[in-house]
Amino acid sequence: MYNVDNAIIMAAGVSSRFAPLSYEKPKALITVNGEVLIERQIRQLREVGINEIVVVVGYKKEQFYYLKEKFGVIIVENPEYNTRNNNASIYVAQKYIHNSYICSADNYFTQNQFTKMVEESFYSVVYSNGKTDEWCVDIDNNEYITGVKIGGENSWYMLGHVFWSESFSEKFLGILNDEYNLPQTKNLLWESIYINHIDELKMKVKKYDDNYIFEFDTLDELRKFDKSYINDTKSKILKKIAKQNNCIEKDIIDVSVIKDEKGINAIGFQYKINNEKYSYYYSDVTEGNNNEQN
Repeated sequence: MYNVDNAIIMAAGVSSRFAPLSYEKPKALITVNGEVLIERQIRQLREVGINEIVVVVGYKKEQFYYLKEKFGVIIVENPEYNTRNNNASIYVAQKYIHNSYICSADNYFTQNQFTKMVEESFYSVVYSNGKTDEWCVDIDNNEYITGVKIGGENSWYMLGHVFWSESFSEKFLGILNDEYNLPQTKNLLWESIYINHIDELKMKVKKYDDNYIFEFDTLDELRKFDKSYINDTKSKILKKIAKQNNCIEKDIIDVSVIKDEKGINAIGFQYKINNEKYSYYYSDVTEGNNNEQN
């Protein structure tokens, strides 16, 4: 058994698919069912006695600093949040990683899934009945992960918090430091680095029912979970669009991000009103020219 030292909450990413809410504020700071996502996670960690909480920030980092005063968390900045994948967040926080939870700031746990004592390194998994595009795991008879593939059917897939024992942390961080400056590492998720070394990085699964852990990649997904967003998106941009089109926010559906030619940076989003497609470009926010029918 391991006594959990702390939790690392990764909150540096842009979450561009969560347009346009994530353009206006970091996804981790949206309110779901009356509670700010990251504040809920911090509260749940504190409830089980995990007092040292490290929040890794990057995108709109200044909006997170109130957490330091309100909850006494440690803030670590990831200056490469927009040029590297999430391996950079692990890299900048590595001095804090021992017997640690590794958490995504935008996960919503319906019940507190954290414990102060943990048996072994694990990745949380949820079962998919039918096809899924998520990262699906192969598991041996002892419930160790033996392989991971993107997409599957009737399979357990990765979702939620992770625990690294100190020995796992030492091995992973050693690999990360050895490979960090390689060109091919830049765009890798930390999970991809783990998969590349899965034979030496032993990790079990921790299985959950599908009603315990949630992640919202788009506004439409959030609306299914928190129905208050159907009529009130809490978005100044969408409120402006509704006013300009003489409709209500409920009428704005199928919101999806538009990225630049390289497919990297979000430059706007598409949406539908009364089955008509429109595009909104963020550069037009102050120019008043934000509706372009396709």
